Amino acid sequence: MAKGEVFERHRQPWTTDEIQKLHQFARKGMALKAIAKALKRSEESTKDRAKEDGLNIAKLR
Repeated sequence: MAKGEVFERHRQPWTTDEIQKLHQFARKGMALKAIAKALKRSEESTKDRAKEDGLNIAKLR
């Protein structure tokens, strides 16, 4: 698995728990990168889910 970072949870559906945490982190103003890491999700997946739920995520790097 040398090519880039591979996520073990590839294409897994979001659990209620993960969605609640995503909402909490977004409210706290956490950066996308930090939220994705905390949820063990890709930034892309996290961003898409947040958009689906109408959340604003800080675009801090």
